[in-house]
Amino acid sequence: MSEKNEVSLSDLLGEMVQPEEVDKIELVAIIGAGVMGRGIAQTISSSGIDVLMIEQSIENVNEAKEQLTRTMDHEIARWAMAKSEMKSIMSRIQWSLDINEVKEADFIIESVEESFDAKQKIFSVLDRVAKPNTILVSNTSTLSLTKIAETTKRPDKIIGMHFLNPVPKVNLVEVVKALETSDDTVTRTKAFAEKIGKRPIEVYEYPGFVTTRVIVPYLNEAMYVLLEGIASAEDIEIAMKLGYNLQIGPLELADTIGLDELLHWMQELWNALGEPRYRPCPILRQKVRDKKLGKKSCEGFFKYDEDGNKISN
Repeated sequence: MSEKNEVSLSDLLGEMVQPEEVDKIELVAIIGAGVMGRGIAQTISSSGIDVLMIEQSIENVNEAKEQLTRTMDHEIARWAMAKSEMKSIMSRIQWSLDINEVKEADFIIESVEESFDAKQKIFSVLDRVAKPNTILVSNTSTLSLTKIAETTKRPDKIIGMHFLNPVPKVNLVEVVKALETSDDTVTRTKAFAEKIGKRPIEVYEYPGFVTTRVIVPYLNEAMYVLLEGIASAEDIEIAMKLGYNLQIGPLELADTIGLDELLHWMQELWNALGEPRYRPCPILRQKVRDKKLGKKSCEGFFKYDEDGNKISN
């Protein structure tokens, strides 16, 4: 063989396309610093990754910082977190009002209210600003990711990550594949979920996915039992916790989710699927009208202190 035709093994391998390494994610941007956004930020920061939080106003930023500090102070008081850990977490979270700053992010998570119009507008901006290879994630629990993706030029990189509240304590995340989401995006997103300590389950886009679709009828039926006077709220909790070895009863779980949020889930599922089990119980509508939204308002089916601890009657 002539010298010019000789090809070494190292030359050959060097020309081959190497498998893509798991993303080296150094900065994650989160759009929206509400209850879920803060929980996601705390979770990601605690895994050693820098976080950029984007909010609409300085008032929202200050409130979010205060609530996040309060949450971790409560964990410190319970000996579940050290002060040094809290300081480390907070030091990795930066705050901004300028969505254009997400251009440096390696991964972007949208976590605003469940409004289709709002999410589409945000994704349209993110698509223009973010790096070409950046995955754009929605934390939606009921809305169509495929429709949200239509406003972007990267539908293959649009995916859902449905975290559950409280995010730092719930180890599950639903990784939701839209119609045009690529397998590469799914793989990278699941790897990211594992990196921040979550167990990902892969689901296909459908109203309610797994967790919301299954939990809503359970909570709704518990409310009907209460409405019909079959048992008191406290006895419903005792029955379900002791009878089925659950850590929390259905009505306190509803209060934890937020009754306004739960009502929104039910209405979306009722509208999408038209099945009676998703039709919101009248007592839930009444609670929301009365601004008794659960733990976040210190009163729902039960009363709570500012730290979300149930107050005995």
